[in-house]
This record gives sequence, structure tokens and C-alpha cells, in this order.
Amino acid sequence: MVVMVIIAILAGMIVPRVMNRPDQARKLAARQDIASLMQALKLYRLDVGRYPTSEQGLAALVKQPAQDPVPSGWMQTLDNLPKDPWGHPYQYANPGQHGEIDVWSLGADGQPGGKDNDADIGNWEP
Repeated sequence: MVVMVIIAILAGMIVPRVMNRPDQARKLAARQDIASLMQALKLYRLDVGRYPTSEQGLAALVKQPAQDPVPSGWMQTLDNLPKDPWGHPYQYANPGQHGEIDVWSLGADGQPGGKDNDADIGNWEP
């Protein structure tokens, strides 16, 4: 009986840690995607002389924008745009609220803000 109680206590401590790992992995994947998108945006800026506008968005990394200002010197920097680990598109703003540009995931719920797994993950985070 004592052994059963000890096993139950250990399971109660271990199961939440193991169950939380997929969420941690998704957050890490989102941070890595955002870092890659930031590198692609920096290459875009080197080619064009500026970042895409908010209206042109991240799509400007894949296809030359047709709307003003149409970039000269444009070169494709990505083959396709990744979706975040929850299947939502990454967000982009120029100018950003946290820096010159912002790139972020809306988290698990796909809505702005939120806490825990629903929290936004952005390039402004350390």
C-alpha cells in the first residue's frame, strides 16, 4: 500500500512535467522560426534598402510586392512562409510597437495577448 502511495505521488509530480513538454517545444519552435524570419528580413533590407511595409508583410520575402513602394533590387529570400507551430500565420508590423519591426506568433489560441500557451511570442523577447 505504501508503495502505491509513493508511485501515485511520483506520478503526480512527473506527469505534469512530461505533459507540458509539447507546449515548450512549440514555443521553442516559434522562437526559432521568428529568428529565421528576422534573418530573412535583414537580407531583404540589404537587397532593397528597407524592410517591407506592414501592407506588403512577410509575403514580400517570397514574392515581389506589387504595391507601393515597389522594391527595386528585390530578391526572393524564402521559398515559402512557415506557419507557427499551432498552424497560424506569423504576424508582422513595420513600424513595430517593440522595435523597428515586429514579428510574432499569436500563440496557441491565435488571438492577440493571452497567458501561458496562449501568450504571444515575438522578436522583442530575449
